[in-house]
Amino acid sequence: MNELMAARREVKAAKASADSDALKAARAGVHQAKVALGERGDVWWTDGARDFNRCKVENTPYAQWYVGSEAQRSAK
Repeated sequence: MNELMAARREVKAAKASADSDALKAARAGVHQAKVALGERGDVWWTDGARDFNRCKVENTPYAQWYVGSEAQRSAK
């Protein structure tokens, strides 16, 4: 997590300096940190289930659960 936060600070500094090469390198650092954390890259689990990561929740088996959780949140 420390590497990710450091890389994000580098992105901020590169944006402030308007250095496009530094920005590209900093964004690559963010990507590497996210891969190391398991947020990006190949799927690391092997349960055989389909990955719904890039699907609208309404188009997944979780649609009914989501509608119920939204109703609970709005009732509070």
